[in-house]
Amino acid sequence: MQQAHLGNSIKNDMWITNEEEETTPDVLPELPGFHVLVRPVSVKEKTKGGIIIPNSTKEDMSYLTTIGKVIKVGELAYNDTDKFSKGPWCTLGDYVCYAKHAGQKIQYKNVKMLLLYDDQVIMKVQDPKYLDPTFNLSN
Repeated sequence: MQQAHLGNSIKNDMWITNEEEETTPDVLPELPGFHVLVRPVSVKEKTKGGIIIPNSTKEDMSYLTTIGKVIKVGELAYNDTDKFSKGPWCTLGDYVCYAKHAGQKIQYKNVKMLLLYDDQVIMKVQDPKYLDPTFNLSN
């Protein structure tokens, strides 16, 4: 299988904001059809112990943890009972994973977001910190 040339496109890991907590606008755009609007979760700049994470490691972490918070779900999302016989994969406020080059990148009211199709959500996680390679269960 041949991989498509992406040219100068921006990768999802480059789109993720470095700010810890970014506010979501009160009024969000209307979503067409089967779309889910996601705000990418940031990658840490340093570990709990204060060690600064190098850019190359952050890129690897971004690749492994392409995750965002669902901030809006379109009215037709997850209505296809043939695809989603057990109901929706995610709802408002859930943390979801998506493929590295999935979705349409947008910036709305200075907030970076991804517009995904409902079937581009590949899994839901309880908390994004569980996907962080520096996360320690004993803490």
